[in-house]
Amino acid sequence: MTIKDLRRLLSSYSFGHHHHHRRPSSASSPASSPHTPPLLLQQQQLITGGVMKDHVAAIEAILARWESDAAAYAKSSSLFHDDRAQAREYLAAVRDLQRAMLSFVSSDAASESSSHATLIHAQTLMQTAMRRLEKEFSQILAANRDRLEPESVSARSSTHSSVSNDAEYDDVGGVGDSMGDVEGAAAIAMDDLHAIAETMISVGYGKECVKVYKVLRKSIVDEGLYRLGFERLSPSQVHKLDWQVLELKIRSWLGASRVAVSTLFSGERILLDHVFASSDSIREAVFTDISGDAAVQFLRFPESVAKCKRSTEKMFRILDLYEAVSELLPEIEPVFSFVSTAAVRDQALAAYSKLAETARAILADFEAAIHKEHSKSLPPGGGIHPLTRHAMDYVMTLAEYESTLAEIFADFPLQTPSFLTDFFFDSSHSETRPASPAFSASIDDCHGSEIAVRFAWLILVLLCKLDRKAAAYRDAGLSYLSLANNLQYIVNKVRSCRLRGMLGEEWTARHAAKARQHAAEYERVAWGKVLALVTGEEVSPSEAQGRMRAFNAALEEACAAQAGWVVADAEMREEVRAAVRGMVLPAYRGFYEQWRVVLEGSGAVRFSPEEVRDRVAELFDGSPDSGSGSCSSYRLGSDSSSVRSEASPRAV
Repeated sequence: MTIKDLRRLLSSYSFGHHHHHRRPSSASSPASSPHTPPLLLQQQQLITGGVMKDHVAAIEAILARWESDAAAYAKSSSLFHDDRAQAREYLAAVRDLQRAMLSFVSSDAASESSSHATLIHAQTLMQTAMRRLEKEFSQILAANRDRLEPESVSARSSTHSSVSNDAEYDDVGGVGDSMGDVEGAAAIAMDDLHAIAETMISVGYGKECVKVYKVLRKSIVDEGLYRLGFERLSPSQVHKLDWQVLELKIRSWLGASRVAVSTLFSGERILLDHVFASSDSIREAVFTDISGDAAVQFLRFPESVAKCKRSTEKMFRILDLYEAVSELLPEIEPVFSFVSTAAVRDQALAAYSKLAETARAILADFEAAIHKEHSKSLPPGGGIHPLTRHAMDYVMTLAEYESTLAEIFADFPLQTPSFLTDFFFDSSHSETRPASPAFSASIDDCHGSEIAVRFAWLILVLLCKLDRKAAAYRDAGLSYLSLANNLQYIVNKVRSCRLRGMLGEEWTARHAAKARQHAAEYERVAWGKVLALVTGEEVSPSEAQGRMRAFNAALEEACAAQAGWVVADAEMREEVRAAVRGMVLPAYRGFYEQWRVVLEGSGAVRFSPEEVRDRVAELFDGSPDSGSGSCSSYRLGSDSSSVRSEASPRAV
């Protein structure tokens, strides 16, 4: 190497003149080292060849203690572990050598041929020292791998600050006593790494230092994600997974998400900010190389899930992912604040946006699936329709995500089709068929938030569909009973979950009253003919006999027809029985008492009032409890599995 090459090389070094932000360090000042020769205390002072030779020799004596072939143990032992005073002296000697070389190449003495050998020797000495420091740097990183796990660094950062400047470097032995052995050792290791990095960067060997750091720390980040259960999958691989498999991976990601960002990536950033505190550009480049790609891939997973083929069963995992990403966004911003890590922030926002979009689309799919539900089978006896169970289980689970859905739909107010609204609120109906229950289910009953109105709308859509289903029964009384059962079931479900608070007491009261109204219509239609036979104008004995026989037949027919009819809600069941009994029994008792003697022996009287009461009491004996039954075999739309309330991810 020629003197011209050395001058050009050394002039490119910027020791003591970094343009980047650096932490004040007493060790950067020549005055801080007792080993610095007096003539070098002023950086601007130029030195002669002889003085330079003497100074290099003095520094070489310090460095040689750890480089001498005679000290074989130096090859395997650690300078920073064995003798901390010598470690400080070693770093000071390296900085002194750099200052001397800079000062010398700026003087006229450097052009003298006799000085060339001294300068070349100094440069060789510097390279040897750098190899030693590079080795020390690597050893400290490897030996303290467990202590410098991102989890440990992140946890300590909130309660302790490590030894932060070289002024305290002599007293690091006391750190372990004040913090505890593990924390103290980690703090010492972090400051050793910082001191070495500062020195190597200041003398122009930052590239070598950074290379070692990136190799070791990148493997720790990758290993950390692996231990968290994260498997790097491309979007196409995610899209090909069966839902059951994908759901397991979603659960794993959800469990890992907060740890990955607030502990793994954050801890890595904290460590790196400490080690390379003197250079913003180095910190940015190193952190991007170590964590950038891993973070992008980690945050791409939710977006990949959101882009999978939609189905209503996936809604709750989509919402879970949305909540997780939403909670991570404020933490991602400071950790990945560098310009070069903008891709990480952008990926998080892309996932956040796509998950919200998918959630809105799935809810629209759910509403459409209710509209399009085409099953022809009807529950026997007017019981709870599987659609009602399935849809309400789904809506109840959705209600657990009230605040999340409110956020997702904040800028998307409910728009109801005008033709559908006209149908829903049409109160015209025939005398023999139940009217659409939807006209009384106005979303105006719901005085809550926009998201509460949306839930009220979903139930309104369900009620409209159930009205169509009920109309398929051949018996008008059974149609009304079906509406009463299903609406009461819906009211009970609303009262048992968060929907009650969302929709309000007025909503539930009105719908409960409507269910009772349907039951009253059942009573009128199913028992009106029976009642008419024993009420009305005065009749002759012969007409009374005919009416009594007709009553007997009508009662038998009504009881036989309703043998399998259902009133699912226990309270409503007793109310309906009492209503039928109160409607039929007093009228029959009066008619019976009036004509019993006259008709005795004619065979027209078959039932005593007590027997009529008993027959009415036997109604709905086969009714299951409204909460029983299962919709596990029911499918809405194209879903591959049912949604059950107990499957809510909130219970996982």
